[in-house]
Amino acid sequence: MSVADSTTPTVDRKREQRGWTWYDWANSVFPTSVALVFLSGYLTAVAEAAAKADTARNGPRACAESALRSCDISAFGLYFPAGSLWGYLLSVATVVQVLVLPIMGAIADRTQNKRRMLGALAFAGSTATIALALVSGDNWHLGVALFILGNICYGASVVVYYAFLPEIADPDERDGVSARGWAFGYLGGGIALGLHLALFIGHDAIGLSESAAVRVAFVLSGLWWAGFTLIPLARLKRHQAPHGSESGASVITAGFAELRSTARQARMFPLTLAFLGTYLIYTDGIATVANVSAQYGRDELLLDETVLITTILIVQFVAFFGGVLHGRLARSWGAKRTIMVSLCVWIVVVGAAFFVQAGQQVQFYVLAAGIGLVLGGTNALSRSLFSQMIPPGREAQYFSLYEVGERSTSWLGPLVFAGVGQATGSFRLAIISLVIFFVVGFVLLIFVPVRRAITASGNPVPAKV
Repeated sequence: MSVADSTTPTVDRKREQRGWTWYDWANSVFPTSVALVFLSGYLTAVAEAAAKADTARNGPRACAESALRSCDISAFGLYFPAGSLWGYLLSVATVVQVLVLPIMGAIADRTQNKRRMLGALAFAGSTATIALALVSGDNWHLGVALFILGNICYGASVVVYYAFLPEIADPDERDGVSARGWAFGYLGGGIALGLHLALFIGHDAIGLSESAAVRVAFVLSGLWWAGFTLIPLARLKRHQAPHGSESGASVITAGFAELRSTARQARMFPLTLAFLGTYLIYTDGIATVANVSAQYGRDELLLDETVLITTILIVQFVAFFGGVLHGRLARSWGAKRTIMVSLCVWIVVVGAAFFVQAGQQVQFYVLAAGIGLVLGGTNALSRSLFSQMIPPGREAQYFSLYEVGERSTSWLGPLVFAGVGQATGSFRLAIISLVIFFVVGFVLLIFVPVRRAITASGNPVPAKV
């Protein structure tokens, strides 16, 4: 069975659920401290140093003395500004994930070795994160390779982690378990980021340079990820028999066969795909607001970096309480209705961003608190609701589609934001244009018959959906 077995003793199931949430705590350090805060600026600085060194050796090919960001670096015979490296790297890393995650999900379903795969992926990703400390001088190529590896492991481990949810939680428990996990992840990510920022700000007091402090933060991030992963590994169990008897390299071939079978069968569950399509629209809006809020604060509201860093911490910690609140509301209202209320709050928050006055820190902090209130909960309930609509035995593959779809459409929101900003010359109009993602998502969600989708997938319908 893929749904939590009702014969499983309650104590054992609760223990698994508590252990499962710890992986949200463990892995959140990678997208927060590593990707969001430290690596983008650090890797860009290393790339700029490489461009300057190349110019010193080979002449002034493209390094303007007045602006380091115009320094060119090269990869595979192509030259581009060092300042553009991070954007290109995110794009490449996303494409690689789109290619890798479905087959990883298929292998997880085929072998049902999800616990072992979770551990292998988490430890490989944490090792790549620790190894980022070796990136210094002008060896930005190493940083690129390690980030792509870490990002693959992070994404694939999340797919496997999500696939445990239908196995460890009954339908009526799932919203609460998912919301607690998401909330716990934001709390862990916030605490880790706070520690890393304290290290970075106080680097002089402990005799470290800025770059050395960042490298230490990479090591601590990897140790955090690996260390806290031991908790879910100690508590999660295998709940299903393998779909096949393959071993070794043949598992990969069998994984592709499993994936083809799922792709053919997915057409039999149009309502599941309808919900997934709706989710991809509003989650693109969520991700875009989270990703461009710093730029909006810096370029439109003229706030300094200290305010922006404080804002990140506010979002992280408020998201913890928001996640818990969403779980409790879903218990009374059902997941679908709670998500719809959450989308209405998103519309209000994004609309309010248009009216925040330049230089007003308190207004921006209140806006950040509003984002945090709905940031974790919306996604947490979407995760649990989607898990109800997955055909039993295909959990990891459908969650790989969930993750791949999220990454494949994540370009649309930033494109709208950048396009409106360029066309109008105003980031205020650009930010309010993102309301369309939440409005469209809200309207489409109204027409998704959630109970029918759950029944069609072969799963029991919870009391509240």
